Amino acid sequence: MSDGDYDYLIKFLALGDSGVGKTSFLYQYTDGKFNSKFITTVGIDFREKRVVYKSNGADGIAGRGQRIHIQLWDTAGQERFRSLTTAFFRDAMGFLLLFDLTNEQSFLNVRNWMSQLQMHAYCENPDIVLCGNKCDLEDQRAVKAEEAQELAEKYGYVLILLHVCNAAENHSTVLCSFWNRIPYFETSAANGQNVGRAVEVLLDLIMKRMERCVDKSWIPDGVVRSNGHSSADGLPEDKTQETGKCSC
Repeated sequence: MSDGDYDYLIKFLALGDSGVGKTSFLYQYTDGKFNSKFITTVGIDFREKRVVYKSNGADGIAGRGQRIHIQLWDTAGQERFRSLTTAFFRDAMGFLLLFDLTNEQSFLNVRNWMSQLQMHAYCENPDIVLCGNKCDLEDQRAVKAEEAQELAEKYGYVLILLHVCNAAENHSTVLCSFWNRIPYFETSAANGQNVGRAVEVLLDLIMKRMERCVDKSWIPDGVVRSNGHSSADGLPEDKTQETGKCSC
């Protein structure tokens, strides 16, 4: 694909503590290479890759391939850059949240990153893939797979206030819960294990969300989220360009 020859521009943001392997993860995905020399990201950087996405219809048959230009934004994990990186949250459509399987503190800090996402992402329940990186260092493992899976399931269960307007124009507020699955993968930026799969799953979540936004019949009429957005709001506020490309 040449420059501009794509159907959608999709922006992902890689998050996690410094040293968990975000830069190496993204480099492995885009270039299929691993650089063992550790260089701390200063501020923010990004990498790009073009892919063809095919969704399965209700009959299980793959539809027409969509040409996707993926931008993968690489954020600095240090606290002193936090105000800079959170400024990019609202422009991202999906998030790769990484921790280091050999560093328990980086796993414990996943909760802090989740809190940052809830405050700064474009919606209350953004699409996230949780990655336990450096799974090739099994002899140094400090976090059990079961612990990480349990955490992903915990944050996948969402409680949300819905303001419901009925036909009689009476307004009521109800507390609803729903399951917004957060997939978990154990990855290795060194040998590439599950790196591509993690990004593919995140892309699939985003594309399915976009499809649901086009076909809003799955959302009850009159439902407004507690942040004031209507139930039709599911993606960043960037508008689709006249060319048909999504500028999200």
